Amino acid sequence: MSADAGPVKAAEERLAGMSRARRIASLFMLHLPGTDEGALRSFVADTQPGGMIFMPDNIGAGLADVASLARHAGGDEDLPPLIGIDQEGGRVRRIADDRFASAVTLRHRDPEETREAFAARSALLAEAGISVNFGVVADVTDDPGSFMNDRVLGTTAAEAAERVSAAVTGESGRVFSTLKHFPGHGRTPGDSHSSIPETAVDLATWEETDAAPFRSGILAGADFVMMGHLRYSTVDDQPATLSRACHVILRERLGFEGVIITDDMLMLGDSGVPEYRDAAENAVRALAAGATMLLYVLRGDPEQVRTDAARLVEAVSDAVDAGRLSMEHVDAAALTLLTLRARLAEPRGIS
Repeated sequence: MSADAGPVKAAEERLAGMSRARRIASLFMLHLPGTDEGALRSFVADTQPGGMIFMPDNIGAGLADVASLARHAGGDEDLPPLIGIDQEGGRVRRIADDRFASAVTLRHRDPEETREAFAARSALLAEAGISVNFGVVADVTDDPGSFMNDRVLGTTAAEAAERVSAAVTGESGRVFSTLKHFPGHGRTPGDSHSSIPETAVDLATWEETDAAPFRSGILAGADFVMMGHLRYSTVDDQPATLSRACHVILRERLGFEGVIITDDMLMLGDSGVPEYRDAAENAVRALAAGATMLLYVLRGDPEQVRTDAARLVEAVSDAVDAGRLSMEHVDAAALTLLTLRARLAEPRGIS
């Protein structure tokens, strides 16, 4: 019997007993502002998301506070929700206790130091109850004016690829590793938090350059790849998050079999592009493109930010009824995520 047989069986049994709404809800990683443990516990119990992401407003005074909040999010002992965080080190770190080396210095040092830094970083996250780190930047740029400049692990594809592989290896067995931002934010000028950065690089050039760190991270065993809100115009006129072509490239050309998660979907609306104003419609389009999991950093009043969890689930369910989205894809994605969650409940955990 394979090591994953137990989690797979547990996931299959849970899936069989879930309603359509619960299956769809399990595809979302959501955010609830604040450090109120009771509010978080109630939100997770009512919404049943596949995961929660901790942002700066969730981080208390110390590591024990984060761990306590994570425990209150994980009320389901058999299949606890995934708990994600952006912990790259350096400029992008949610937990201040992380004083380990970050990309700005690691890219000038031996790759073994990258492995050591991410091993220490992921051990800290595991202690805090975090199971998914959105922390391995696989983008490449040598442009000092780039939004990604101080976050990349290499200024050439070869340098980045070596260190991305080392980072994933360092995190292995402690947290689920994520490569970001596919197909590569370093290639695109601008900031995807407030625009849809675009490049006209051809696919052959991309394969020889920006693809290399993602490929090496996948070979090292990365569990997640985060799709960026980036338009590669020679591939598709839609950002990668909503592009079927980009998902196919990741699956078929790079051979990735794990979880494809979106970047925060509310960023699409923040771009100011009218086509992406409807956050629920974007959820449908991302799943139809091939996403496994949808990340929504919900903030403030749902009426002001255009969405809430119930509306998101309802929109996806309506899309299934309309034939825009297959229930087979929903079920396959749900099973993948439930299996990861079942692994968290195993004595051996993530390893």
